[in-house]
Formats: sequence, structure tokens, C-alpha cells
Amino acid sequence: MDSSVSPATTPEALVVAARLLHEFNTAYDDPSPGPEALAARLSALVAAGDTDVLVGGTQAVAVVRYRSSLWSEADEAYLAELWVDPSARRLGLGRALLRAALERARDRGCDLFDLATSEDDHEARALYESEGLHATEGPGGPTAYHYEIDL
Repeated sequence: MDSSVSPATTPEALVVAARLLHEFNTAYDDPSPGPEALAARLSALVAAGDTDVLVGGTQAVAVVRYRSSLWSEADEAYLAELWVDPSARRLGLGRALLRAALERARDRGCDLFDLATSEDDHEARALYESEGLHATEGPGGPTAYHYEIDL
């Protein structure tokens, strides 16, 4: 794992991750329960063993969720969040976080790693594609869409 990235397992590191996630959501006018609530939630998820939180110093965060696969005995990994503070972009933190997330998923034995991003997020898409991810239902297939609904 790149030395600029570390797992957020201590309360202090999870507070940093929560602050970054709160800043991410509020930067895009998305709702956030606030840094304190996020830190508590991250702590519970990490303790449960189905979530990795990675930080790039105090300026970048990634959250990877693991789930049982329907199609194999291996787990699948979902990159739920990856965000780099605008003041620290283009320094390689996003790439380091993505690589660390992929490494942790491989080490866990996952056989699939997926994520969703918007069509207009050209920088994120370029990063993901440069690391071998593809936005199709298989190489050469149709574009895949991610749908959601709040319940």
C-alpha cells in the first residue's frame, strides 16, 4: 500500500474520514448527518468487518464496502466513496487510494470490484479507466447504469 494511504481504524483517523465525507457531500449540496454522526457510523461499519475506510493524510478518503457474492464464494467490493479535497488534487492521492482499495479487495479474496460515478465526472472516469476498470457490462458491452432510490 502506498505510504500516503492508511486504513482509518483509530477513532482519530475515523474523525478525519468523517470530516472529509461531510465536506464531500456538502460541496455538492448533498445531505450529510454531520461529521460526528458519520464518525460513529464509520466506526460501527469498520468494527462489523464489512467496510474499509482509507485516508490519504487529512485530505483524501475512500470507503470500500464488502458483500457476499451471489455468483461465487468470494466477496465483492464496492467503492462507495472516493474523494480528494480540491486543494490536494492532481497530487496522486486519488490514484493511491484507488490502488489501496483494489489491493485490500484482492487481499480479502474478492473477485469483483465495482463503483458508480457520473458521466460528466471526466477526471474520476479517467482515473478509474487508467487503473483497468471499465464502464460496461463486460469488455465491449453496453454502458452500465447505476440506479438508486431513497427508501
